[in-house]
Amino acid sequence: MRLRSSLRWGMWGLGAAAAACVPSGSAGPQDAGPSAAAQAHPQNTSRPTSEAPPVEVLKTPFEDNFDRPAKAAPAPALVPMAPLPSADLGPDWTTSAPGAWRIEGGRLCGERAHNHGVWLRRAIPVDARIEFDAVSDSNDGDLKAEYWGDGRSFATSLSYTNATSYLTIFGGWHNKFHVLARIDEHANDRKQITVDPTSDDPREKPVFAGQIYHFKVERSDGKTVRWWVDNNEMLSYPDPAPLVGVGHDHFAFNDWEVKVCFDNVRIAPLP
Repeated sequence: MRLRSSLRWGMWGLGAAAAACVPSGSAGPQDAGPSAAAQAHPQNTSRPTSEAPPVEVLKTPFEDNFDRPAKAAPAPALVPMAPLPSADLGPDWTTSAPGAWRIEGGRLCGERAHNHGVWLRRAIPVDARIEFDAVSDSNDGDLKAEYWGDGRSFATSLSYTNATSYLTIFGGWHNKFHVLARIDEHANDRKQITVDPTSDDPREKPVFAGQIYHFKVERSDGKTVRWWVDNNEMLSYPDPAPLVGVGHDHFAFNDWEVKVCFDNVRIAPLP
């Protein structure tokens, strides 16, 4: 009877934790604040990454425009089927959700990935500049990427509060906020801009479906992450405990629900 009671209370606790937060692609404005976990543990850090093998760090710029050779079409079926886009991401990228990511028209596209991103296999240095183009197919926006993470993490619950990286979310929460966060996108120390469609400030504009945005994120002093979109500096995150070293040395594209595409990625080491 004691074991059964413990299990019942354990299952109740898991359900309560899952209900505490809703991911960025589907959350309402009421979920814009910190998660219960973040409030209880403000110094929340990433999961252990000591088992991650060391990877040679980039010493020269890395570039990828996702132009891949077209694959041969499958043999005709009895019932006509539309050709599927290639899911071959190439040797430099890896994902825990291959069905959610594909190469489409020379772009890396994801849909319904539910915070299972595409990680660059190559390690990036502590100080680096990361640039890419991004577009959302939806007026919900929700363009997301991760910086200086462990190269393999993904959401292990309904809400992505245990990342290993810094995150930028452009047009998150149904295009209500632009966010730069550390580890937990719901954390009370995240930096954010509230979207205002009537504002003259380009930083406060929502994400428009079909519009291509140029992202730039860099860290040049070992501790401050800065983010630009179309040459407008959005937010910066000065981190007194910067994410550096093995376990915090990879880059990823990510997505929750809507279709998003990325292109023309360039990562350059900074002196």
